Amino acid sequence: MAQGKPAAPACANPNALGVSRVVEIDTTGGPGFGFEHFRQHDFLRRNEVVLTFDDGPWEATTPSVLKALADECVRATFFPIGKHATYYPEVLKQVADAGHTIGNHTWSHQNLSRKKFAEAKTEIELGIAAVKWAAGDRPIAPFFRAPVLKHPPEIVTYLGERNIGIFSTDLDSFDFTMRTPERIIESVMKKLEKHGKGIVLMHDFQKHTAAATPELLKQFKEKGYKVVHMTAKNPLNSLPEYDEMLNKQAKLPTLSTRPTSSVVRTIETQ
Repeated sequence: MAQGKPAAPACANPNALGVSRVVEIDTTGGPGFGFEHFRQHDFLRRNEVVLTFDDGPWEATTPSVLKALADECVRATFFPIGKHATYYPEVLKQVADAGHTIGNHTWSHQNLSRKKFAEAKTEIELGIAAVKWAAGDRPIAPFFRAPVLKHPPEIVTYLGERNIGIFSTDLDSFDFTMRTPERIIESVMKKLEKHGKGIVLMHDFQKHTAAATPELLKQFKEKGYKVVHMTAKNPLNSLPEYDEMLNKQAKLPTLSTRPTSSVVRTIETQ
């Protein structure tokens, strides 16, 4: 098994949708995927689907998505926000331990096309450092998705130099605009019916997406769609200077050096 490939837990459901195919992606040179922006690499066969989730990890919703995927023995690719990873590192570890692939979605979900190059680079690298820290000893993949799918040319070049693959999408669910799980399911299934296959973009941060995922997987199975899981040939390492920057941000020093026991004390219990 390649170092950057998450282990697949055993499937206990004999009727599960499952994963029909696992692909390993060599991100040398920063290849791009997703027909919305990149058309060079078309690796999906008809009726094949790649599931991707952005904006997590989030304590209130990501575990529900993970359960739905586990119930159907499906694996996906998650593009977490660095800040969110520092909020909920244990949730991100759950994502990794379930065998999903973990990429990156910047530090704070800024539109990189509105940033100077140095600022955009920091957004990317600080996000990588945060996700790497939150994942602990679990490998993360050199997979990157830009917020609002905006990746200016200089960022594409930089990611190529870092050997990080760039992911757009084939089918954007636009789940963040929809107020019910039913509308999300309808959006995805209509687009799949039209295109026949695709990399699907959703958000594990969204409560309606979490609620929609079980039924969406059920409809995939009923209509004969097969899930492909993406893994990376090699893991991604963070850069030391951004690890240090993350450490400084996380510590948030104040003038007080008193121990917690002298600052906070229990005055009432039930």
